[in-house]
Amino acid sequence: MSIRFQQSDFWCDFKSAHGWKSIKIDKINVLFRIFKKGPLKFSICYVPMAPEFKMENCVPGFEVHAESEVGYVKSLGVLSETIKNSLSEKPLFIRFDVPLDMPSVEIRDEYLSRLGELSKIAGVNLKKSKTDIQPPDSTFLDLSLSEDELLKNMKSKWRYNIRYASKHGVEVRAVDADSADFEKDLNSFYSLYRQTASRDGIGLHPLSYYRDLLERGAESSKSGSEKRTKITLYIASHEGEDLAAIITLFQDNEAVYLYGCSSNNKRNLMPNYLVQWTAICDAKNYGSKIYDFYGIPPTGSENHPMHGLYLFKTGFGGREVHRPGSVDIPLSKFYGLYCLAESLRAFYHKKIMKKIRGRL
Repeated sequence: MSIRFQQSDFWCDFKSAHGWKSIKIDKINVLFRIFKKGPLKFSICYVPMAPEFKMENCVPGFEVHAESEVGYVKSLGVLSETIKNSLSEKPLFIRFDVPLDMPSVEIRDEYLSRLGELSKIAGVNLKKSKTDIQPPDSTFLDLSLSEDELLKNMKSKWRYNIRYASKHGVEVRAVDADSADFEKDLNSFYSLYRQTASRDGIGLHPLSYYRDLLERGAESSKSGSEKRTKITLYIASHEGEDLAAIITLFQDNEAVYLYGCSSNNKRNLMPNYLVQWTAICDAKNYGSKIYDFYGIPPTGSENHPMHGLYLFKTGFGGREVHRPGSVDIPLSKFYGLYCLAESLRAFYHKKIMKKIRGRL
């Protein structure tokens, strides 16, 4: 089974350059982070998108035999013991983003409602995390389809918007770290991202983070390795004005829409649709099996603050995927205090700072 991009050596090496450390245990990449504040010192451990659940144990509809579910929880317990014994300092907990792809929110929620029971039977102290690291909900495009089939599966308005943007002079350029105008284009992307962050009340990484990602992608894509990764920045412009941009990751198993941003100007030209379609076509030509839009609200509820994002991403015609999200195996009596601090931090950034940024 192909690994998820979060488990690739490329991604874990990249995260290791930005605050995390990584080790490989039983062929699984494990990230950990050590915090030091005065006399206080502690560490946390994170296993992104692993271990894989053996799908041959599943029956149609993604229902799994209870015995297999318990076995999977047991495997998390065994892996956590191996990780704990491999680290010089015991972490407060080990967090897993379990790669259990489910076709509906109802199936996912039903699974989570039984997590406590499964953990008890398995003899593993597994708890649902207060916050998720990876987006638990997404939508995938099947890139084995032809371009005509992909267009046919979209909502008609999405096909119209793609053609409208192209007809009215929107152009998309693909940029990597080896491009002649890389620094200029990177700065343009970051300017658009700052506009988006201010408009939508979201946070963003420093410019150096995106530069390093693109530079590592350019180096990896030239390696000739079967595990190569390509990172491309796409910028949509009109009459010399940059209007929208995305960063997309390409691997053999999947292409992933990682970051996106847009200008407040000329939104009527629909640049976001054409820039996505360009990346989708490139992903198909690259040989990726799926295109992952990487994060949507769990449902299409109009009351959700990100309802517009849900409509935009699902309108391209993919299948929705819903995962359980992050789960923890606590290893310290201070786990509860960390969870409280984590919840307060999430509330501060998602509620308070989002409102503040949105007013700036």
